[in-house]
Amino acid sequence: MPDYPFFPLFVDLSRKHIVVFGAGRIAARRIAALTPFTPTLKVVAPEISPELLELERAGKLLIARKAYEYADLDGADFVLAATNRPEVNAQIRADCNRLCIPVNVSSDRGQSDFYFPGVARKGPLVVGVTASGESHTDAARLTAYLRKFMEDWEGDTL
Repeated sequence: MPDYPFFPLFVDLSRKHIVVFGAGRIAARRIAALTPFTPTLKVVAPEISPELLELERAGKLLIARKAYEYADLDGADFVLAATNRPEVNAQIRADCNRLCIPVNVSSDRGQSDFYFPGVARKGPLVVGVTASGESHTDAARLTAYLRKFMEDWEGDTL
């Protein structure tokens, strides 16, 4: 565990340019979690899954069907490096560092500037869950519990 845990920070992504490199299982899960928070995401990957093609057809994604290039970082505010090639993720990380772009490296939490939380949401109420990169299982279980709790909850503001 790091000397200090990561601080939970809620960010307005509606005007941020977010680029996701990769389109596998982890990338698809993170993309699905991000789509309610931003009008469009850019995905860069040579191959695209049917579920991501559906999001592209719905206007939620801009997809570049290609391998990573440095120029893909132009204008990026946040980057998720989620390819299935650790050397590519490492290059994305190094390039983001040079450009001062916060990056999450799905294959190496020690190289991430931010962790991707589990998200539970109901209306305007949003809860983010992290185990500081220590236990994805615990974070996923707590997130599932919170989602169920929020489904059943009848708070005054919802």
